[in-house]
Amino acid sequence: MRVVGEDFEPRIVSLREALALADKYELDLVEISPNATPPVCKVMDYQKYLYEQKKKAKEIKANSAKTVVKEIHLGPQTDDHDFDFKCNHAIKFLQDGYKVKLQVYFRGRSIVYKDQGELLLLRFAERLADYGKPDQMPTLMGRNMNMLISPKSKK
Repeated sequence: MRVVGEDFEPRIVSLREALALADKYELDLVEISPNATPPVCKVMDYQKYLYEQKKKAKEIKANSAKTVVKEIHLGPQTDDHDFDFKCNHAIKFLQDGYKVKLQVYFRGRSIVYKDQGELLLLRFAERLADYGKPDQMPTLMGRNMNMLISPKSKK
């Protein structure tokens, strides 16, 4: 097998010699490429390697973008002024890069106005077309109708 390491040059040795070499440096013998001819092993501190891998994964996770969803609640008979006011909030959220979840709530007997709620959400999506695109069409979940809008990518 071919043995590589930081403190010595790569060489081809038997398994016993490779294990003796790892013992000499008080490190581990790790098989890197078993399908190569001859197989490649590395003399290294395996626990340190695992620690560094975990540390890199944690750093990548910390630097990844976290998606924040802002919610806007409406009623099925929301007035035009309230509609415009909530639209302006949604536009600001989309410009800041947040996703916006629109929710029309139906209380009591207002559940009979499902079509008004759907039209309201579609009108909202149409108003926000310049700033974001709908991820899903309006869906009724229990007594609420939901719609998710993502910001358009900045190019």
